[in-house]
Amino acid sequence: MATIKDVAKRAQVSISTVSHVLNGTRFVSEDACKKVYEAVAALNYKPSAVARSLKTNKTRTIGMLTASNTNPFFAEVIHGVESTCYERGYHLVLCNSDGDLDKQQSYLRTLEEKRIDGLLVMSAHNDPAFFQALNERCAEPMVILDCQVPNIHADVIMEDAEAGGYEATRHLINSGHTEIACISGPKHLSPSSSRYAGYQRALAESNITVNPEWVLEGQLTAESGFQAVITMLRNTLPPSALFVGNDLMAMGAICALQSSGYKVPEDISVMGYDNIELASFTSPPMTTMHQPKRELGQLAADTLLNRIENPKIEPTIRTLRSTLVERQSVKILLAKPSIDKVRDISRCQTSLINSEP
Repeated sequence: MATIKDVAKRAQVSISTVSHVLNGTRFVSEDACKKVYEAVAALNYKPSAVARSLKTNKTRTIGMLTASNTNPFFAEVIHGVESTCYERGYHLVLCNSDGDLDKQQSYLRTLEEKRIDGLLVMSAHNDPAFFQALNERCAEPMVILDCQVPNIHADVIMEDAEAGGYEATRHLINSGHTEIACISGPKHLSPSSSRYAGYQRALAESNITVNPEWVLEGQLTAESGFQAVITMLRNTLPPSALFVGNDLMAMGAICALQSSGYKVPEDISVMGYDNIELASFTSPPMTTMHQPKRELGQLAADTLLNRIENPKIEPTIRTLRSTLVERQSVKILLAKPSIDKVRDISRCQTSLINSEP
């Protein structure tokens, strides 16, 4: 493998001249530049990133800890991060923890060993011990996505989840619904608990009492949304509408309703959250809250790279807003449905469910 010394010898220039030409760190004559580039091409020379990082103390590499790159929401955020890194000449090392705290700790050590220039964290846990360790061990600039952590020296990029949950529920109320169930994500996650708080606020403003049997918790997966709906239908009368904490759970909820004999939105309306690409291809196409996922990733990456280049900038908290996307899964009620009709449908469907083996 050719070295910088080989290039200098073939181009008949000094090693420092080769370095200045390749790194653009000093003016070099056109003739000398031409000789260096010809030598590089002839020898198929590849500069050593390791050697460069030892000299400059920069690797032009950032790490990202994420909960799951298979979830469409995370995938779109990661796409935004990666595109920004590419545009600005940085490499991205992605570590998928699957929500496992031990894996997060292990990946953090690996990223430290790789001498990353900065770190993005999109964790599935609000574990104080993890973030405390992160704060103590990670000397590199850091940006936390979609989670506000107290007493940590880092920039934060997050969605106003409480406002999003409020707007989603208000849309259901404005459509004539007063019997509104909620399937939230795990409430130990701040986005999930904030969306649920928005749901509560919207109901309280309209003097609608929260029915505790209509409040369920899923795990942000389609399967958990499906199971939550089946549990609700077995235990109580159905609501007229469901607010679901993310689109994957909403997809599972729609499947459970339809498999139990209910029509969406004719019998029960469903409101999702995130506006992942698949939301427009459900049957019916899903009304949901659009999170600016790629913009979130792009802003997080830009914020981190700006901090790497200007480390004295004070940490900031930036908040993005979600917007309503109306499709066909929410029915507009012209009048409140007869409670007798709802009970008749419920008895029929409950009988169907309980008759399953």
